Amino acid sequence: MKKIITGVLILSSLVFGAMGEGKGNPQDAKQMKMFQSVDMNKATIMQGGNAKMFCPACGMNLAMFYKTNHAAHNGDHVEQYCSLHCLVETNMKNKGILKDIIVVDVTTLEFIDARTATYVVGSSKKGTMSMVSKYAFAKKEDAENFAKKFGGKVENFEETYKIASNSLEKEMKMIAKKQAMMAKKGEMMYNKMCKKTDIKFNSTAEAKAYVQSSKICGDMKGKKLQAVGLYLGKR
Repeated sequence: MKKIITGVLILSSLVFGAMGEGKGNPQDAKQMKMFQSVDMNKATIMQGGNAKMFCPACGMNLAMFYKTNHAAHNGDHVEQYCSLHCLVETNMKNKGILKDIIVVDVTTLEFIDARTATYVVGSSKKGTMSMVSKYAFAKKEDAENFAKKFGGKVENFEETYKIASNSLEKEMKMIAKKQAMMAKKGEMMYNKMCKKTDIKFNSTAEAKAYVQSSKICGDMKGKKLQAVGLYLGKR
């Protein structure tokens, strides 16, 4: 079991850079210090439902990657994504269905209209679901100061969206491969640590929300929860 958990931690780092989620052990505490992360009480969650704390596209914890969060209307409801990557992926798969896109302003942690935001693309700060980071600011001056300190190019939303779109296919292939490996580890953990369920889940986020609420895997959290969620969401 120790080997399985160690493998999950390594795979998670490969897929998401140095990204993680959850609390309760030194590793999780370390992840809470990631630049993208904020305390739960500082995160504005725009979407509803049992899985509202997780990205509907990849299942990652929204507060852990809050500074790259985007949200948009998908039909009659709002969806909140951990990253521009996940928003673009959803939008392209659904032929541009997303409307009224908003993004977190790194300075104030408030949501702003993405169309009027100024982005810094490719800074030294880690990206979310992408090797190329993309951080948004309400004030162009803040973006320019951020770029001077951490590098990167100052862009508008249209150009940043285009950059994310152009790299999407390559990033999706890389992420899918790593997630498949992580899901296999999640299957082993599920078989050893969890009570069984026949429920079919539509997403990783939905599976994670069920695992947490039902306690079928005890008080599972962080990368172990992500791994089991990936398995249950894709089986």
